[in-house]
Amino acid sequence: MTQNIESGRDRITVAILALGGQGGGVLADWIIHLANSNGYIAQGTSVPGVAQRTGSTVYYIEMIRRSAASSNAPPPVLAMMPMPGDVDIVLAAELAEAGRAILRGFVTEDRTTLIGSTHRVYAISEKSALADGTASSQRIREAAERRAKRFIGFDMEEASVRARSVISSVLFGALAGSQALPFDREMFEEAIRHGGKAVASNLKGFSDGADLARTRREEIEIASAPPAPTTESGRALADRIARDFDPALHATLLYGVAKLMDYQDRAYANLYLDRAATVAVLDDGRDGRKLSVEAARYLALWMGYEDTIRVADLKIRQTRLQRVEQEVQLKDDQTLRVTEYMHPRLQEVCETMPAAIGRAILARPRLRAWLEPFFRKGRHVETTGLRWHVALRLLASMRGIRRSTLRYRDEQQRIEEWLGLVRATALTDSAAAAEIAMLPKLIKGYSDTFERGLARYQRISAAVPAVLRAPEASDRIAALRAAALADDKGRALDTLLAAEA
Repeated sequence: MTQNIESGRDRITVAILALGGQGGGVLADWIIHLANSNGYIAQGTSVPGVAQRTGSTVYYIEMIRRSAASSNAPPPVLAMMPMPGDVDIVLAAELAEAGRAILRGFVTEDRTTLIGSTHRVYAISEKSALADGTASSQRIREAAERRAKRFIGFDMEEASVRARSVISSVLFGALAGSQALPFDREMFEEAIRHGGKAVASNLKGFSDGADLARTRREEIEIASAPPAPTTESGRALADRIARDFDPALHATLLYGVAKLMDYQDRAYANLYLDRAATVAVLDDGRDGRKLSVEAARYLALWMGYEDTIRVADLKIRQTRLQRVEQEVQLKDDQTLRVTEYMHPRLQEVCETMPAAIGRAILARPRLRAWLEPFFRKGRHVETTGLRWHVALRLLASMRGIRRSTLRYRDEQQRIEEWLGLVRATALTDSAAAAEIAMLPKLIKGYSDTFERGLARYQRISAAVPAVLRAPEASDRIAALRAAALADDKGRALDTLLAAEA
């Protein structure tokens, strides 16, 4: 077979970047045994990272062919850690780790085979960001394709779940399938058997990884294509999108329609397209129709707001239970129990009621004061138990009367006010209108998180008329939005709003 590293290569260097629990040490042991059993002298070292997903452990393996050393020479001295520009193979157990390997200079386009999983395990800094703090997976993938001699990437976490193994076995299989080492597949399998740890499941993960690496030399596309409509209603809406909207909006609108049909019904998805059309006709086409694309995106997200009905629906979905079963690797002889922590406040309960009743309760301070103590404590809810599963299913079934609820009425009014501001601004300043279209980025989640975001959104919206009278209005609105996301206390936003006043 043809090897990426020539059979005559005397020295081979391998760097592994893995997180705790991903089996990086076991993977390094397999590679060391593989090399030592097949004519090489190999040494492995590790530099531990910080716990809690703020750093990965780097394992370094250097191997040199025994025949390269003279019989009367001392054993070779091998390096303790990888050096930039001197790594033949990089194995990354997660996409961001592949990106870090590139930044550290371990990956070079004239030498390095980069083998990595395309799934993400988010860092603390990404999770704690007020907005979307995640690193761009697309940019990492593009860098990997550009900076490595070869990039072999696919979702190895998914493959390990299927095989009920750890990701290290899939990475080891991908290494074999890449043909980046001058060893046959059977030699790799022998290394796993020699290790003696979960041999059957590790061999299954190895086999899947080897097959995927062999047949998929290019990384699996991270961003999937827009969902293809499968129902008559869905196809009718897709036809409307193709007929009435610019192609630049098609993908966004298809996602929006799929989301809102799942959230409510066809009529609600049609309302979404009606609203999107009122902005699209005002788009002057600059920046790839940024105005109408962003308006369509955030309109879909806002119309699919998270009320108690939606939360209940998502908690009891079969697909969610199946995902949990995969994550915990449920065995056939085991029973799964899922306990959730739920804390609906009086506000959320009233918002789920018919608008007149909910508004009447919230408008009476003495009644609220009497009721609120009943909703101050959260509850641990076993969603796999019959009692709570039935209760949540009944709550989810209220989707049919959602339009009569207080929350629905309030959200639709807010959405119309936002769209009105976008449309009015688009008549004179398309760039500023596009920035206003992105303001709902501040609004997400539910309960206190939702209220904090909504309050900041409303403060910026109230300041927009004054900002529009100043020069560079679009930059000013963008700066206000960034300030609103900069800190939990809102101090940055306070400072900017004071300057605009």
